[in-house]
Amino acid sequence: MAGRTAPFAPFEWMIAWRYLRARRADGGVSVMTWISLIGITLAVFALIATLAVRAGFRAEFVDTILGANAHVTVYRSGVVDARGRIDRSIDDYQAMAARLRAVEGVTRAAPLIKGQVMANLRDRNSGVEVYGISLENLKELPRIADPGTGRGDIARFEQGIAIGSGVARELGVIVGDRIKLISPNGVRTAFGTSPRINAYEVVYVFSAGRYDIDRTRVYLPFAEAQRFFDRDGVADEIEVMVAAPEQVEALSLELIRAGGERTLLWTWRDASGGFLRALEVEDNVMFVIMSILVLIAAMNIVSGLIMLVKNKGRDIGILRTMGLTEGAILRVFFICGAFTGLSGTVFGVVLGCLFAIYIDPVFAFVNMVMGGGAWDPAIRGIYHLPARLELGDVLSAVSLSLGLSFVVTIFPARRAARMNPVEALRYE
Repeated sequence: MAGRTAPFAPFEWMIAWRYLRARRADGGVSVMTWISLIGITLAVFALIATLAVRAGFRAEFVDTILGANAHVTVYRSGVVDARGRIDRSIDDYQAMAARLRAVEGVTRAAPLIKGQVMANLRDRNSGVEVYGISLENLKELPRIADPGTGRGDIARFEQGIAIGSGVARELGVIVGDRIKLISPNGVRTAFGTSPRINAYEVVYVFSAGRYDIDRTRVYLPFAEAQRFFDRDGVADEIEVMVAAPEQVEALSLELIRAGGERTLLWTWRDASGGFLRALEVEDNVMFVIMSILVLIAAMNIVSGLIMLVKNKGRDIGILRTMGLTEGAILRVFFICGAFTGLSGTVFGVVLGCLFAIYIDPVFAFVNMVMGGGAWDPAIRGIYHLPARLELGDVLSAVSLSLGLSFVVTIFPARRAARMNPVEALRYE
């Protein structure tokens, strides 16, 4: 009795390779092999590109939030003052900020004055949100005090005003111009309330990377904001930055204790939680859709193998009469299908990684072909299409593609292995 050979012996690889190298007479098999290869390649490429853009979009969105906004906003519950208005001001803001800074994990606590006004230059107007902040605290906002994107001299902030690039574009402002801030809540007179109007020199123009921030935000020196909004001796809220923004909820109790009576918190997750949850749902849906595309591409391997088995029926009969076992025949055709899936996966990974790495020139080319305006930051919120390659995403795509390719290959391979050699050679 002949000795059994080890699985995936060299002769099995040789036979599979000969079948993959289709001759002119087997043109249909060759075409199906190429279609399967191209299909797997494009599906894996689309999956990796989608995952990279998804990861990049979320990272860019979170980075712009954390780089220009408070990780935690600390404020107080309102009380009714003598005039019947709800007062949320913080009169001991310096002491409160010091207590918040002492909490382990807090990197910065800055008192703020906030208000909404109209910005004006000549005949152009824009509604803006004013943040009153000290120069030292402004310099600690990475997305605002970025010398690579900012224009002007942030060191002169105490002598003027800092505005977002969107506000500057809306008003037609450059560094050195003077703009007016107009507040309807001005000085009370016998004839009613007179609007408060002050002019400030634009000393710094920042670009936070978020359209909604750049389009509406301006910064005033803290003391000047107190005077302008008639908030002498008080702050509206405390802007807190922490070392680990993703675990900000763990500090909530300590921050409330440090803030004292009537302290309330509003975290960056509270402000953007709905959008982040929508992104997560979209991520899961897109992964499922892309997985279906990979499955459809993998099914082409089945079609190609079925045609190959049909065309090689005579060869299978001869090989079986020569002593090849069902397992050997199964492995030969499994190698044919698996090699197609493996090759397509490799090419797809290469294309997907190159797309993610060189997304900026690719997008610039698409934008040029479309005549510009392919990406509207007013709708998207950020200024460019980001992409971020993550090892976990690439491994997920590779595992999905190879897993589906190997599984669907088994069925036509088993059909070839169970073919009766007598039936295969009956009409030969």
